[in-house]
Amino acid sequence: MKRKGILFVISAPSGAGKTSICSEVVDRMPHLRQSISYTTRPKREGEQDGVDYHFISRRQFDQMVHDGAFAEWAEVHGNSYGTAKDTLQKAQDDGADVLLDIDFQGAAQLRQSGLDGVFLFIMPPSMKELERQLINRDTDSDAVIKRRMQNASNEIAQAVHFDYVVVNDQLPRAVETVMAIMRAESSRTRRAIETLPDEFGLKSST
Repeated sequence: MKRKGILFVISAPSGAGKTSICSEVVDRMPHLRQSISYTTRPKREGEQDGVDYHFISRRQFDQMVHDGAFAEWAEVHGNSYGTAKDTLQKAQDDGADVLLDIDFQGAAQLRQSGLDGVFLFIMPPSMKELERQLINRDTDSDAVIKRRMQNASNEIAQAVHFDYVVVNDQLPRAVETVMAIMRAESSRTRRAIETLPDEFGLKSST
């Protein structure tokens, strides 16, 4: 029997390695579908439209907001990011698990909407290491890095509202931890029962 897909929401302060973790997890869990967010920010070198993000204009983004097309959206570091409702609905209808890589503001919107999801926060091992990662990324100016570090403290404070916290002190270990959480959540009683035959008589008791 087909079960409803599970929505896994992953957030982190910029530079904590969230994108790298998500990429590894998707590569190693072929059944997992990654939701592609819409954004108004310019493409970085090596990024592809429709693969990393759907890159759209501010006017297009504002129109989607006006039309109620987003399940969540947020303004982050001067750019807008959003997740289309139809992306999540289609995955749920297909019984597919979805990985959503979004800012903590978007995660908060999804929680407040009552959406059934599993929320994970990726934590850097230290603020010093977070700053080092932002510098080594070599994609932002000193002013942008300073702003990201200033925002990081507020973002990290939101970790208490998530279901799980994963410290990314070593990428392979963080990836394994995230995958272990996903496997455990798929076996959570209320989800596993959806796929069992009626003869067990368990559905009526949940």
